[in-house]
Amino acid sequence: MYAHETAVIDQPCEIGEGTKIWHFAHIFAGARIGTGCNFGQNTMVGEGVVIGNNVKVQNNVALYTGTTVEDDVFLGPSCVLTNVTNPRSQVKRHSLYETTLLRRGATVGANATIVCGLTLGRYCFISAGAVVTRDVPDYALIVGVPGRARGWMSRHGHILDPGPDGMCRCPESGFTYRVESDGNGGERMRCLDLDEEAPLPANLAEGKKTYDAFKASRNEP
Repeated sequence: MYAHETAVIDQPCEIGEGTKIWHFAHIFAGARIGTGCNFGQNTMVGEGVVIGNNVKVQNNVALYTGTTVEDDVFLGPSCVLTNVTNPRSQVKRHSLYETTLLRRGATVGANATIVCGLTLGRYCFISAGAVVTRDVPDYALIVGVPGRARGWMSRHGHILDPGPDGMCRCPESGFTYRVESDGNGGERMRCLDLDEEAPLPANLAEGKKTYDAFKASRNEP
């Protein structure tokens, strides 16, 4: 573990091997952080927060008590998570903090806001500036204020375009995905080639082509 000299790390807490904590970050006592994580400048991890492995927390992000972050989550600069729906300075609700769960591989874009008490599904993609007010399915792309589902994103961060049979393919990994019923009147996306809880193969864990290059190859504007 590496911590910059300006970081404040209260004890006791747990911080895994290979995790880096940068300028002016504050880790509260009781926090549990996994291996290989990165916490940018002016980040905060509250008491009792649980964070998995390989989590990237960009500058100016605060994770308050009640938040659980699974492996491989990306939190963009200045995104916001809270833990009380109806805060009032005069009313103490310290025993009523709401829980927010970010499932494995989720991405939250810069300046997005996640209302507390929600679950963000595995590999969902919250666009920059979106305001999320309801649970998000696995692989869903959420855009706007309030946030609405605008499609699906692959594990590698590419828009998926299902055909009439619900099948589609990620242009970077080649993995096949399928839209299916979630059993509750809605839809869900599933990867057919790799379990959502399995790590990426080493040959697919490093990008070699920019997003714009993929767009150009599909002749997108």
